[in-house]
Amino acid sequence: MAELDEDETIAAVPEQEEEVTDLMGAVKRVLKNALVVDGAVRGLHEVAKHIDAGKAQVVFLAESCNEPGYKKLVQGLCVEKNVPLIDVPDNKSLGEWAGLCKIDKDGLPRKVVG
Repeated sequence: MAELDEDETIAAVPEQEEEVTDLMGAVKRVLKNALVVDGAVRGLHEVAKHIDAGKAQVVFLAESCNEPGYKKLVQGLCVEKNVPLIDVPDNKSLGEWAGLCKIDKDGLPRKVVG
C-alpha cells in the first residue's frame, strides 16, 4: 500500500443529493438516512417506548393502518410529548422505505411488510 505524504490530502467526493420537492420524497430520504445510522425505530411497541421516553424526533404513521387503536395510541403519545406526526398514505411504501422488506438479487423490494 502506498503511504501518503503530509502534503497530500484525500479529497472526499461529495454525494450528489437530489433535490426533494415533495413530502413523500423527503420522508423517503429521512428514513434512508435514519437506517444508515441505525436511527429508525419500527413497530408499535418500540415506537411507543421511544415516544414516551422523549427519544423520538418525528413519527411516520401509515394512514391505511388497519387498527384504529394503534393509530389513536401513536397520535395521542405524539400530541402528549409534542412529537411531529407525519401521515404516509400507503403502508407498503412506508414499510419499504423503513427497511421492512427483503431485497432480491435484482435490487427490487420483495415481501414488503406493511
